[in-house]
Amino acid sequence: MADATDVTGATATAGTEGTAEAAPTEPPGAERPAGQLKEMPTDWRRALAIVAHPDDLEYGASAAIASWLDDGRECVYLLASVGEAGIDTLSPAEAGPLREREQRASAAAVGVATVEFLGHPDGVIEYGTALRRDFAAAIRRHRPELVLTLNHHDTWGGTYWNTPDHRNVGRAVLDAVGDAGNRWIFPGLAEEGLVPWDGVRYVAVAGSPQPTHAVDASSGLERAVASLLCHRTYIEALTKEDPETYCRTFLEGSMRGVAERFGGRPGVSFELFSR
Repeated sequence: MADATDVTGATATAGTEGTAEAAPTEPPGAERPAGQLKEMPTDWRRALAIVAHPDDLEYGASAAIASWLDDGRECVYLLASVGEAGIDTLSPAEAGPLREREQRASAAAVGVATVEFLGHPDGVIEYGTALRRDFAAAIRRHRPELVLTLNHHDTWGGTYWNTPDHRNVGRAVLDAVGDAGNRWIFPGLAEEGLVPWDGVRYVAVAGSPQPTHAVDASSGLERAVASLLCHRTYIEALTKEDPETYCRTFLEGSMRGVAERFGGRPGVSFELFSR
C-alpha cells in the first residue's frame, strides 16, 4: 500500500536490484478468531469503496468486488490520496501520477469504471471534520447502500502495526456514514446540491483482524490477480519475486485462509457493521 508500506508494514524500497525489505508472507488478518464466517448480505445494489491509497482494494477486496459486479451490482472507488509517498526510489511528483494511472487500470481490470481521488497528502492523512466532510459528500453524491473501507484497527492481526492513513481513513468512513444522513452536520453540502443520504445499510471493512462475514469470491480471483498486477511499479519495488507469482500467491493464500472458516469456499472476509 502507499504510505511507503504494504499491508504488513513492509517498505517499498527499490534499489538498483529492485529489492524490498520483508515482502508480505501471509495475508492480512491471518490470525483470525475462531468461529465460522457468515454470508455477506445481498440486499443492496450500490457500493462505494473508500480507502487511503492505490492498491488498498487490490490486496483482497477486489475479488469480492468483481463477484458483486457479476451479480449486476455497482461499485465506485474513492481514494483519499494518490499514494505519492509510497515508493522510496520515486519522488512524490513522479510517483503520484504513475500510481493514479495504475489505480485506474487496476479498477478497470475488475470492471469498475469510476475512480475518484481527493488529493489528501499521502502518509499524513489526518482524521478530522475535513476528512469526514469529504467522505460524507461522496456518500451523498453516490448514494450507496454498502460502503466498503479498509482495516481501521491498530494492527493487522496483532502482528504488524497498521499505518495512520489506514486507521484515520477507516475511522472517518465509519463516522461519515452517519454524517451523510444528518442534515444538521455539514449543512453546506445541501447548498451544493448534496442532500442527506441515510440509505447506507452496511459498512464492510476489508482486511480486518476481526472479520465476521465473507463472500465467495472464487469467480473474481483471476480479475483480482490482474488488478493487483496493475500496480507493477509498487510491487517491483516491494519484492524480488516475479510480480505475477507474488500477486497470485498472496491472493490465493488469503482466499484459502478465509475458506477455512467459510465452509471450504475461497473468499474475501469483512468485518460488517449494520445500520
